Amino acid sequence: MIISALAFTFLNVLVKSLNSFSVYQIVFFRSIGTLFFTIPFLLKNKIPLLGHKRGLMIGRSVFGLISMTLFFLSLKYIAMGTAVSIRYIAPIFAAFFALFILKEKIKPLQWFYFAIAFAGVLLLKGFDSQEEITGILLAISSALFAGLVYIMIRKIGTADHPVVIVNYFMIISAAIGGLLSIKGWINPSGKEWLIFLSLGVFGYFAQLYMTKAMQVGETNEVAPLKYLEVIFTMIIGLVWFGEIYTFWSLMGILLIILGLTLNVVSKRKPKS
Repeated sequence: MIISALAFTFLNVLVKSLNSFSVYQIVFFRSIGTLFFTIPFLLKNKIPLLGHKRGLMIGRSVFGLISMTLFFLSLKYIAMGTAVSIRYIAPIFAAFFALFILKEKIKPLQWFYFAIAFAGVLLLKGFDSQEEITGILLAISSALFAGLVYIMIRKIGTADHPVVIVNYFMIISAAIGGLLSIKGWINPSGKEWLIFLSLGVFGYFAQLYMTKAMQVGETNEVAPLKYLEVIFTMIIGLVWFGEIYTFWSLMGILLIILGLTLNVVSKRKPKS
């Protein structure tokens, strides 16, 4: 999970450094880069590319594309650590949707922890700058669609291989991102090519090691480690981009991480 958090951090940094390019062009290269890993994997292991629950996988891909695009857009307006923190409130939206779509029950204590996390978002939203408010609203919208992604993946269940699901996501994102980027396309030059091609590499390994961590470790033990991405991202943002965090923005980020970590731990099943 630590490797995954580092990979996600470098992905965030690369996206932030491509500020002069359109978000659709970034989405396109992010998706194409990952397809270089997913398609050979599926072909080598003779796993059907089309899968079984195709409608659900297309829905998951569209929601994922919207979430990714909104998150990349938010990075143009706010500090990386702030954007990453807000994106992690996706479980709150997922829990809300699960009530109605999956008929799942949520413990009262979990809602209290969600309230702590959302209080952190409200602290972050209390900025004066219109640009920062725009970025925060984009990040919140990204988290909302990420919540829908979680629901779609739950509905897919184990019917399809995880790489098939990711492959659908990347193909649809590459196609739509590519089409929308044509109008404002800017040809990369020099090291920009390396940065663009690295997006998919870091994205793929971030997802891969996060999945592996969930498979081999207890969720309540490894899931909180994913919030290390916030810390890593903040440190690099401070050093590399000179991003500034106020006392209240740090308090907001702390409340988000605290609320979501307590939520994960509260779901631990007592050992018999």
